[in-house]
Amino acid sequence: MSTGNFDLNELKRRMQGATQALKHELGGLRTGRASASMVEPVQVEAYGSHMPLNQLATVSVPEPRLLSVQVWDRTMVKAVEKAIVDSNLGLSPATEGQVIRLRIPELNQERRKELVKVAHKYAEAARVAVRHVRRDGLDTVKKLEKNHEISEDDQERFAGDIQKATDSVISEIDQLLAAKEKEILTV
Repeated sequence: MSTGNFDLNELKRRMQGATQALKHELGGLRTGRASASMVEPVQVEAYGSHMPLNQLATVSVPEPRLLSVQVWDRTMVKAVEKAIVDSNLGLSPATEGQVIRLRIPELNQERRKELVKVAHKYAEAARVAVRHVRRDGLDTVKKLEKNHEISEDDQERFAGDIQKATDSVISEIDQLLAAKEKEILTV
């Protein structure tokens, strides 16, 4: 449904970008339950450059509160261990050969409340991003109508479609937040 310079699918794609970013941010929030995504941001000084941990090791979750990092190259074990400690994730590596084990500590109630606040902040940033996309879309259809590239009826229909897409994505953001909040509070 592309008329003039208006493409609803492009707007929807941009809105989905906000939810993808939110999923990534929420995935990095530590909940007391082990998740391989927790160590995604870890960058290791390796082979003369910074590399993501997942390019040097396999990360698995053998138990609900344990991460296992299998380093492929024996000479990189110390560098991976150092990167984990330096990452400020609050994880203490226990190394045996090429396997680094990371126990996930229990969260106290205060820390859980802090994490919920952070999750809310991430969700609000995603909602704001979606509203910006909506505003861009509405501005585009108003301009097209003003320049007589689309009719007034088309402009109203497109504005309705944009609002529907916005409501749908905001609802998805709210669901993601509710699920993460529940996960944080009930570990």
